[in-house]
Amino acid sequence: MATQQFERTDRIASEIMREAERIIREDVSDPRTECMFSITHVDVTRDLRYAKIYVSIYEEDKREPMMKALKSAAGFIRHNLGRRVQLRYTPELLFELDTTIEYGVHIAHLINQVRKTEGSQSDDAEV
Repeated sequence: MATQQFERTDRIASEIMREAERIIREDVSDPRTECMFSITHVDVTRDLRYAKIYVSIYEEDKREPMMKALKSAAGFIRHNLGRRVQLRYTPELLFELDTTIEYGVHIAHLINQVRKTEGSQSDDAEV
């Protein structure tokens, strides 16, 4: 029974992710939302009352304005989401900035630096 509940919330989360991104790209007319972004993940509470939407914004200087625009348009997005996704209650939307992609790039850069220094140290040891 518990796995069925998790499967259902996962399906609802993926549907919310797909439709919310479509609504933001096509229906939200705020110029602050016209930047490169993607919704990376959606967490839905078990009672389906809240959905936390994680947004990755690629242009660093547009992150803060985009997050403000999403938070101010949350009611509009929720209203349109309620029309597109058939649920008894449309969840309250909470937007969070997702920086995991940037963090992964940073870690990869650090690993490459370590490899370069280890490579140059092993070359010096052979001489």
